Amino acid sequence: MNDAAPAHTPAPAPRRARVRAPELIGKGGWLNTGGKPYTLADLRGRIVVLDFWTFCCVNCLHVLDELRELEEKHRDTVVIVGVHSPKFVHEADHAAVVDAVERYEVHHPVLDDPELATWKQYAVRAWPTLVVIDPEGYVVAQHAGEGHAHAIARLVEELEAEHEAKGTLRRGDGPYVAPEPVAGDLRFPGKALVLPSGNLLVSDTTRHQLVELSPDGEGVVRRIGSGERGFTAGSFSEPQGLALLPDGSVVVADTVNHALRRFDPVTGAVETVAGTGRQWWQGSPTSGPALEVDLSSPWDVAWWQGRVWIAMAGVHQLWTWDPESGTVALAAGTTNEGLHDGPAAEAWFAQPSGLAATEDRLWIADSETSAIRYVHPTDAGYAVTTAVGTGLFDFGHRDGDAAQALLQHPLGVTALPDGSVAVCDTYNHALRRYDPATGQVTTLATDLREPSDAVLVGEDIVVVESARHRLTRLRLPEEAVRVDAVAHRTQRAATEVAPGTLRLDIVFQAPSGQKLDTRYGPSTRLLVSSTPPELLVAGDGAGTDLFRELGLNPELTEGVLHVSAMAASCDDDPENEYPACHVHQQDWGVPVRITAQGVARLPLVLAGMDG
Repeated sequence: MNDAAPAHTPAPAPRRARVRAPELIGKGGWLNTGGKPYTLADLRGRIVVLDFWTFCCVNCLHVLDELRELEEKHRDTVVIVGVHSPKFVHEADHAAVVDAVERYEVHHPVLDDPELATWKQYAVRAWPTLVVIDPEGYVVAQHAGEGHAHAIARLVEELEAEHEAKGTLRRGDGPYVAPEPVAGDLRFPGKALVLPSGNLLVSDTTRHQLVELSPDGEGVVRRIGSGERGFTAGSFSEPQGLALLPDGSVVVADTVNHALRRFDPVTGAVETVAGTGRQWWQGSPTSGPALEVDLSSPWDVAWWQGRVWIAMAGVHQLWTWDPESGTVALAAGTTNEGLHDGPAAEAWFAQPSGLAATEDRLWIADSETSAIRYVHPTDAGYAVTTAVGTGLFDFGHRDGDAAQALLQHPLGVTALPDGSVAVCDTYNHALRRYDPATGQVTTLATDLREPSDAVLVGEDIVVVESARHRLTRLRLPEEAVRVDAVAHRTQRAATEVAPGTLRLDIVFQAPSGQKLDTRYGPSTRLLVSSTPPELLVAGDGAGTDLFRELGLNPELTEGVLHVSAMAASCDDDPENEYPACHVHQQDWGVPVRITAQGVARLPLVLAGMDG
């Protein structure tokens, strides 16, 4: 021990200036509050968690589920406020936000911000983003992406203790007011199929059940499932896709349980055939015994080429399940979110949500790119081709040649007898058609409310009108409906960046009591690419550092940077040989515009605060 005074005492590290949380502003007003508007002053004394979300985004839906336990455990000190920040034009419709809040069982106040006013005030760059505000009204943390619930729970406990001691914590009931329940046979149904009996089977998503209906789609024959969220033999959690297997049983995409279930229409029995109930994370196995491999939000299923193909919306991939061997395997996609064709292993998808099989093609409704795509066999395996759609940020309602046609977040696709496909163009409230023989896109019907699937019944097509809570029978028209063309781009403002070299920084601070897990090598990953690919002349590709120098092409003026970051942190306890570890991950699509006045550094917050 050295008692001598040091020759120089280093100055303490400067404290970061406290940032007052900007006010909550949204032209659409407040939901789940009994009609009462709120300001941050009204919430003073409570810990506020802002959840910036949009209802098209599967990662946002994952975060809603991650927050449910925190919301229940700390109900007397924490107020979660969903700030709905739309990507698509349809999501700026207040009635659609009202529907989404009920559809996904959001049990906290929601501010409808159709003009992204609060999003801009908080400098948010990605869906989903979580911002924590302390009881005195200061921003204390920001997290982008998934996997942060444990970190926020720990922070909440620290804030509770700190502000209880200061006398600035106010306990009590929160502002949430539950809406009145609504009666009806279906509530936000997702997908449908025709059973061998001629009856219709529908996934009644919000009620966590399957419903068997008579052939006219009107009478309820029976309900399958308890109606409560669960993973037992008698329960589902927001089921979606349905596919008939050769043996007459039905495989069900049990979306929020991250599993496939099999339903026997004869006995009524339900069993789990794939998935563990846990969500897949980067680094987890992508093949193996089906009941031992994690899945991620399977949204639709189809029987094609002797296997069940799975639209794995949660990780932007296609997987397969083989009932004979009892195994699952990755079939297409890299987990990168975007639109990129080619060999199946190199393709990019963005939330594939609908499947339809023909003899030589598996059609895909790729919702976030507003695209219709298909998988087809090649001599080397399988390849992916886009029929309609151009990328993440272009959408609309425009018919004509497929190269310039536009859709808006389609969720369903149905193979028609003439070789064409019907498309449930969900956010355009329309039924569209793509004909591969002519390369033309037409509109078959309008005034459908968020159609999410359709099935052929004789000469009719039965459409699942999800937001009208019903099935609607249409005669397939011989002539298309004429509609006025409209084109949109996502209203997010592009980030202006300076030409030359752009410094990309992923801000990540391990949660309190944790450290980066480096026991088996680097615990971080950064993947960067661009649309168009020519935007980057340097800095693209994968690496383990959470920073990168990007070289921008001087011949281009705009594009999109695709950034995927992951960090694994573990409890910092040297006495524990097997500490609990957590994965934090997020994908960003950042529109950029290159200007002389632009910034030379692009910070993206994964967890923590950008100093």
